[in-house]
Amino acid sequence: MKVLRVHIKSWTASYRFPPFVMAQPTLPVPPLSTCYGVISSVVGSVVASDETNVGFVAPYRAKALDLEKIYQVNIEGKIEQKNIVNREFVYDCELYLYLSNIALERHFQQPRYPVLLGRSYDLACIKETKLAELAEREEAQFQYTLLPFPFEGVAAPISALPICFTDTVPRRPMGVRGFYVIGEEPVTVRGKKMLVDTEKGWGVFMHEGLR
Repeated sequence: MKVLRVHIKSWTASYRFPPFVMAQPTLPVPPLSTCYGVISSVVGSVVASDETNVGFVAPYRAKALDLEKIYQVNIEGKIEQKNIVNREFVYDCELYLYLSNIALERHFQQPRYPVLLGRSYDLACIKETKLAELAEREEAQFQYTLLPFPFEGVAAPISALPICFTDTVPRRPMGVRGFYVIGEEPVTVRGKKMLVDTEKGWGVFMHEGLR
């Protein structure tokens, strides 16, 4: 299978863990909503899940904890409350995006808006766009990615995560589904038609048919 592979790098990333509000832990990998957010940012308009299938691998070097001061403001812009919370983030991050719609390559070469991996200060840069080959194998090793729940032969933490958000104010999650969160600990899966990046050697799951 021929796909577009986009290599993105960032010093920091914050992959919001939905159930938490005051304390702000990060997921080890981005939800699909972040991936589609990156695509929409470079295109300059909302890109829906039916416009391209998406797979990704998102390695990082370390995870750390920081203190963040939050200002709550009212509709008039006046500060009503201040609070200090623990915010977790991942450091020295990479995101390899795999897209079935290879026509999107031109947008990554000339992005319309900045690319972010979470917060407004998690600024990222696009290092490379390349056509890559995903080969079918009977076995694949997955790491730093999401696999859909259920998935035969996988044992990993499960989280309900959004596929995308509306562009209204406030934003609302759409298409929330269960996913296995595969972090640093690799998971080997055996079965028919496992996709592997022949250059990188890792498994890639292409999420398709999402609504």
